[in-house]
Amino acid sequence: MYCILLSIFFPIFAGLFLLIRFRTPLSGERKGKERKPLLLFAGTFLIITALFTMAALLTAGEGFTLFYLTGTLPIYFKIDAVGSLFSLLAVIVLVCAGFFSFAYMKHEERESRYYGFYLIVFGVLNALCFAGNLITFYLFFELLTLSSMPLVLHTGSKEAVMAGLKYLFYSLCGAYAALFGVYFLYRNSETLTFTAGGVLKASAVAEHGGFLLVVAFIMVLGFGVKAGMFPMHAWLPTAHPVAPAPASAVLSAMIVKAGVLALIRVTNLFGADFLRGTWMQTAWICLTLITVFMGSLLAFREPLLKKRLAYSTVSQLSYILFGLAVMQEDAFRGSLLHVLAHGFVKAVLFLCAGAFIYCTGKTRVDELRGIGRRMPLTLWCFTIASLGLIGIPPTGGFVSKWYLALGSLKSGIPVLGVLGPIVLLVSALLTAGYLLPITVHGFFPGADYEGEHQKKQEPSKWMTIPIVIMTILSVLVGLFPNAVFLYMMQ
Repeated sequence: MYCILLSIFFPIFAGLFLLIRFRTPLSGERKGKERKPLLLFAGTFLIITALFTMAALLTAGEGFTLFYLTGTLPIYFKIDAVGSLFSLLAVIVLVCAGFFSFAYMKHEERESRYYGFYLIVFGVLNALCFAGNLITFYLFFELLTLSSMPLVLHTGSKEAVMAGLKYLFYSLCGAYAALFGVYFLYRNSETLTFTAGGVLKASAVAEHGGFLLVVAFIMVLGFGVKAGMFPMHAWLPTAHPVAPAPASAVLSAMIVKAGVLALIRVTNLFGADFLRGTWMQTAWICLTLITVFMGSLLAFREPLLKKRLAYSTVSQLSYILFGLAVMQEDAFRGSLLHVLAHGFVKAVLFLCAGAFIYCTGKTRVDELRGIGRRMPLTLWCFTIASLGLIGIPPTGGFVSKWYLALGSLKSGIPVLGVLGPIVLLVSALLTAGYLLPITVHGFFPGADYEGEHQKKQEPSKWMTIPIVIMTILSVLVGLFPNAVFLYMMQ
């Protein structure tokens, strides 16, 4: 109990401490004096939060109620296998991206505000992962939007402010749609505690089954906004280019996964048996396949590197949602494995993009010609992560997509069960088309390349070590997928 509470509230209060203690924008001579204690506090708080979180995962026991919002709505926490998988990903990504920030944010103003909200987001993400019922989950789902928005608009430019407002508007619209579903789910269920097999009353299914399918679909659309599912995906490619690279890494690798976790919980509450074979399942699968193809196609045509990666996130997240929508065991395994694989891979890609921008100032794909001569280690990590996103063995992306395709074919869903793997394959080819040319032109710029004799210019170890760690993890997920599956069955 105490480890769970510390993993949630320690980083939230630590973030508030940084916001208050270093509230004056760092600028001029004061920046050099203030920055060292700021980084010391931020780094220490990150490590302590990670330790509290790992302790909570290792000592997970019975759930507990913290307090009651009303007489029948408890704030309830309980660690299960799915939540612990997301929490483990959050720990690794946020710690690695956090230490990457120490070098990347060196010349940024309002650095204390960045680390303050970064820690608050860490705590809120832990609360989401450890939420034991829908009310608790929804409360922190809303707090995640409010606490992560400052990371998007950090630079304070007009584009960043507009992107932050767009993120807020889309997220709140989605959350309110989900709240509509929460009302009716509460009225027609035995409990809102996450329970295997569903919680709907038998009498409610018999009398209002058709209406409950509408409620389920509205909740899928609402929570799907955070996961970038069509047609409410447009905030993602707007937010990524303006946010600092480490914030983009966390946004793409973890924050958007809150939408995925929400949809896992919603499916769990309604019950796969109630949803399987209905028009709601068919509509959900169609939306995911549209998003997969559309995101890949838009990424293929996008010249800005970070925006290209943002469209890629739109596509790859719907791989996960497709596996959930199929509601078949192998597909579900593929979805959970892709949560890990995509999290590590996309964090690497965004951090590599940040390293390119930090060292060269180049933001467009066509400007990265010959970048492998200057930053070979960074581009090698970018390449390995790209192979994972495409789905080339032995990376985690290959195994996860294998299970997604296998589950789809086994599901027996007419037309869509076969169409799904075809769309995934086409998307993989498009992914190769928008990522591999960066590697090819980076290492082999051609005989007319004018920067032939440029010196190597790798970023500092604060930036390269987190990139290398998550690159290795993206491969280990593919080499040892059974370890993940065994853990999920505990």
